[in-house]
Amino acid sequence: MKKLLLLACLALPCAAHAQTINFTTEDYAPFNYREGKVIKGATVEQVEKVMAAIGVDYTIEVMPWARAYGLARTAPMTCVFATAHNSERDPLFKWIEPLLVDRNILITRKGSGVTASNLDEAKKYTVGTQREDYTETILKDKGFSKLDVASDFNATLRKLLSGRIDMMPISELYFDKLRADQPVEMVTVLSAQPMGIACEKSFPDDLRAKMQAALDKLIADGDQKQIFLRYGMNLSE
Repeated sequence: MKKLLLLACLALPCAAHAQTINFTTEDYAPFNYREGKVIKGATVEQVEKVMAAIGVDYTIEVMPWARAYGLARTAPMTCVFATAHNSERDPLFKWIEPLLVDRNILITRKGSGVTASNLDEAKKYTVGTQREDYTETILKDKGFSKLDVASDFNATLRKLLSGRIDMMPISELYFDKLRADQPVEMVTVLSAQPMGIACEKSFPDDLRAKMQAALDKLIADGDQKQIFLRYGMNLSE
């Protein structure tokens, strides 16, 4: 029986894809977030379209970033998004990208009196970020020593608005949407990077290639841009 099952798997390429892909992400609207029991967002929609195109079962779960990232490092058939692709992370995962190409900026609360024309001037302030978020590494690498590390983005934002921290990094794409609802303003640019789907190192290469091809088509057809426009973001060319 085992020999027959092995022969069947060899004969049917789709059998290698019988296992479900488990996606993890964080609560970071409008990219990925939970609205009631529904998980939605600009990057969530892209993942859904990619998976529909290749016809593979999947799950998406929202959790604190450190846990989402950690599971994709250690659990087979697990991928985390949207993950910044930098030199430090490059060898840790198999990548499908870009879900977006973004700059991160440092923002402050309006009326805070916090000003900085460059990163050196910004280093005298307390900057908040999230545990295991790539911005924590960037801030440390750039010499920021006054860091306040929270469990998730919303906790950091609450600290900024209440004056418990001076600045925080945020996606420039999200900033335009956030400042329409919150009293925040830009201070200076922190970094620029592609954001993608990062999968555990043993993730099947053929699956990765199919997901990349589906994402490439999503971008080429203009669907990715339209998704971002629906969420109020003008994706730069």
